[in-house]
Amino acid sequence: MLKDITLGQYFPGSSFIHKLDPRTKIMIMFAYVVIVFMIQNFEGYIALTAFLAVCVTVSKISPKYLIKGLKPILIFIVFTGLFNLFLTSGTIVWHWWIFTITKEGISFAAFMVLRLVFLILGTSLLTLTTSPIALTDGIEHLLSPFKKIGVPAHEIAMMMTIALRFIPTLLDETDKIMKAQSARGASLDSGNILSRAKAMVPILIPLFISAFRRADELATAMECRCYRGGENRTRLYELKYSVTDGLGWLYTIILFALIISLNFVFGKF
Repeated sequence: MLKDITLGQYFPGSSFIHKLDPRTKIMIMFAYVVIVFMIQNFEGYIALTAFLAVCVTVSKISPKYLIKGLKPILIFIVFTGLFNLFLTSGTIVWHWWIFTITKEGISFAAFMVLRLVFLILGTSLLTLTTSPIALTDGIEHLLSPFKKIGVPAHEIAMMMTIALRFIPTLLDETDKIMKAQSARGASLDSGNILSRAKAMVPILIPLFISAFRRADELATAMECRCYRGGENRTRLYELKYSVTDGLGWLYTIILFALIISLNFVFGKF
């Protein structure tokens, strides 16, 4: 299960999406999130599926690997769907005891599940095609106008990037600890919920100790390299927009216009 988490991982490549400026990818991702919540009918999700399919194909990321990232939160997705399915009022289509399914509940549950799935797939594609360093530079450039009101743009970008970078590291550390505890006879997958919760204590304690140790080592390494934040900091590669970024925005604007048109033609679900 831990190996199925794709957030924070990066796959090097030379695809069209890999070559996009990180600022462009971050802004397109914000536009993508807005589009996901703008969709009001199933025709819109068909168009969004085609958009995402093209992006995945162009990025040369395996669709199976991208979909695998849904497994860790599959329970949350199912719970959200069932919650909306049984608690949405409307035209009753099935009823038993305290459970009632309505026509509106089926549509609303399907929409909520689709939104979660598309949000996860889209954000995973961003981190898989953008290196942590590029993400840091992109976020810092986008936040730089707020420096005038005292927002520490570089520090915020650095913290977000370090957090993303350490997700795979901590997952790997957790997997090692779980294997070590299992080799010592610990039962992690058996018993009731309370027993499983108690079994997590021998995992969480060494994991927290390892996380604090890595944080201390990182801080020491940054101090040894005379790191002093973003003040007077220069870069080896400066970010520059290109024709590729314009094509990416054009593709996104076409999707945006298509979703608005579909909402106007087909209306709400």
